[in-house]
Amino acid sequence: MEKTVVLITGCSSGIGLGLAVRLASDASCRFKVYATMRNLAKKERLLECVRGCHASTLEILQLDVTDPLSLAAAPQQVQEQRVDVLVCNAGVGLMGPLETCSYQAMKTIFDVNVFGTIGTIQAFLPGMKRRKAGKIIISSSVGALQGIPFNAVYCASKFAVEGLCESLAVILQQFNVHITLIECGPVNTSFLANLQRMDTEGCVLQGLDPQTCALYSQYLQHSQSLFRDVAQDTEEVLQVFLEAICTPCPPLRSFTTQFFMPLTRLKLTSPDGSEYVRAMHKFVFSAGEAQGDRV
Repeated sequence: MEKTVVLITGCSSGIGLGLAVRLASDASCRFKVYATMRNLAKKERLLECVRGCHASTLEILQLDVTDPLSLAAAPQQVQEQRVDVLVCNAGVGLMGPLETCSYQAMKTIFDVNVFGTIGTIQAFLPGMKRRKAGKIIISSSVGALQGIPFNAVYCASKFAVEGLCESLAVILQQFNVHITLIECGPVNTSFLANLQRMDTEGCVLQGLDPQTCALYSQYLQHSQSLFRDVAQDTEEVLQVFLEAICTPCPPLRSFTTQFFMPLTRLKLTSPDGSEYVRAMHKFVFSAGEAQGDRV
């Protein structure tokens, strides 16, 4: 039986690594996985997780989604000369008051999250359209659907990807190519530890008005408690990815958690945005209330 060829970006850690391991270790050997990462020096963790059971199911490739030459070369490195499922997982975060976000930090966010995603799709979409078959799965976020305080630039990049994919989905149905956004909430990966953020004691915040500093400090406490109380295990999130990969016609959006749905629905039930703004402010900054009441 012919294997399903899956190429995944951002496999050095987190969801990308977990998904590559799960697919490459499939008991029925249904998948051939091309796990890609920018820095191949980080491949040892992936190899250790697979533990030698990958002779015919896993290849590790270097791919920098911000490098057009690297993206152009990627399709030629796939032995089967086709990719059935493309998982755009590479992404970075940025947290802090907008006034403290440097141009270079913001540019990096958009280079990876937006242009990196666009470039990756551009590299593999022509082949899918020629074959009239394929799936494109995007690691997205609750921050792609609703603005989150002190994550303005990150949310802006993810909002852009939502618009990109929603627009593509209208056209791609004509080619039997399905695009799916996996809307993740907090996940127990290294993402939070690795994202760029401003320390409340750091010199970058010096000169910022006291009220914003106080709000940011409150937000950091809220974020830490949120990850502690509601963050999902990676395995739980991977199941949603697997369903999208294995379902013949997956939906445009799949949610890994229902926790943020009350806030998300406010954007539909109150289109002018005022109810959402009030509810999000209460959710983040009203300390001492029961979590269920705050949502």
